[in-house]
Amino acid sequence: MNFGWTRTAVALALLIGGIGAAQADRIKNSTAVFSGLDKITGRIVSFEVGIDETVQFGALRMTPRVCFTKPPTENPNTTSFVEVEDTAEGANRQVFSGWMFAASPGLHGIEHPVYDIWLVDCKGEVEVIAEPKEAPEEPAPIEDAATGPGDAAPGDIMAPTAIQPVPPPPAVETAPLRQQPRQPRRQPVRRPGAFEAPIINTDRPND
Repeated sequence: MNFGWTRTAVALALLIGGIGAAQADRIKNSTAVFSGLDKITGRIVSFEVGIDETVQFGALRMTPRVCFTKPPTENPNTTSFVEVEDTAEGANRQVFSGWMFAASPGLHGIEHPVYDIWLVDCKGEVEVIAEPKEAPEEPAPIEDAATGPGDAAPGDIMAPTAIQPVPPPPAVETAPLRQQPRQPRRQPVRRPGAFEAPIINTDRPND
């Protein structure tokens, strides 16, 4: 059961990777190279099949529809779309129709009790299919604002400007201070019967 989940996870990973790499160029080939295993005898046979040609391997009849490779400058990714029928007991029953990956023979392989077939390579380059590549977005040019004769352009060295004198502050009008008339000093009024402190005379000693 775990093996089935593992194959499913790998298939999804390759599918997502193929979608992400869809912008890379592909090479269309005229011939697909396969290997076949007879599980009863244990014999492995390699054979080549032209695109849209049908060959018989044991009880299996297979037809490759396309076979793609990548340019040498990119990561190798050899794939082929194959249709396989089982002709045992006189019945043509389709047992496989999908993509085979040379890098992962166990992925999307043919499940048959007697025979096993997997993709090995593609050969006979016919055409290079250039996929549209997304060009990097270039920033829009910055339009220079209208500058006056005294404005400096980017990269120019600006000359020091003359220091303008600071105008003096405006004069503040102040009213003359009014002198208050001096009030005569009042002498203390001695109240009759009030206690007076003694006056100590220190001019000369007493006789």
